[in-house]
Amino acid sequence: MLLWIIFGIMLRVAAVFVFGYPRVNIPRKAGTEGIENPEMVKAYNRIIQWPPFKSIRKMVVREIRKHNPKGTIVDIGCGPGYLTIIIAKSSPRLHIIGVDISEEMLKTARSNLYSSDLNKRIEYRQGDVQGLPFENNTIDFVVSTFSLHHWSNPDEALQEIYRVLKYRGQFLIFDLRRDCRRLFYWLLRFLTKFIVPAPLRNVGEPLGSVLSSYTLTEVGAILRKSPFQQWETKSGIGWMFVWGCRD
Repeated sequence: MLLWIIFGIMLRVAAVFVFGYPRVNIPRKAGTEGIENPEMVKAYNRIIQWPPFKSIRKMVVREIRKHNPKGTIVDIGCGPGYLTIIIAKSSPRLHIIGVDISEEMLKTARSNLYSSDLNKRIEYRQGDVQGLPFENNTIDFVVSTFSLHHWSNPDEALQEIYRVLKYRGQFLIFDLRRDCRRLFYWLLRFLTKFIVPAPLRNVGEPLGSVLSSYTLTEVGAILRKSPFQQWETKSGIGWMFVWGCRD
């Protein structure tokens, strides 16, 4: 009996590997920038507090700290602001500015600042990645999570990030990748159909974000056209990190 149980487990593991491990190959379907609908903002604010997203934020902060940021760090597409808060807690000497195209989202981010100390160190500004509200050569570090796939023109966005960064300034982008593992893709299909709040489910999220994201090869092609000479990518089962430094 024990042998049959072990055999059954091995078959299930093999099935997951064979059918769930290969990467999907699907055409890109562009999404939209920003969320202004109050119900969608509330729904997004709810799911972004789920444990998997908290784990992702911790992973992003660990990656940021590897690059030893100093001075001012800007979070592009900051959403409800939870990443800016965890950055502020982990790096007390940084000044953090959250930027989002959606004023409704920024209202939520400001309401999530529950500490007077955080209010002194974090600010939020409305802005578009293709028109950042900063002067040339004024920002030390730029971070962006779950935002790249929403940018209508990533070439112009990278040029704009390059413009605002100081000499030797850095950027770190975390985003989903369309060529994700099948198991990851199926999981997001299940979440979109059955789990996420109705306002997001009705617009096909979070699966829609995967469909509008880029493959690792596509991101490499975008970076090679950018003004950044130093950059690298790091991939996961359904996501990627992109780091770059201004010369």
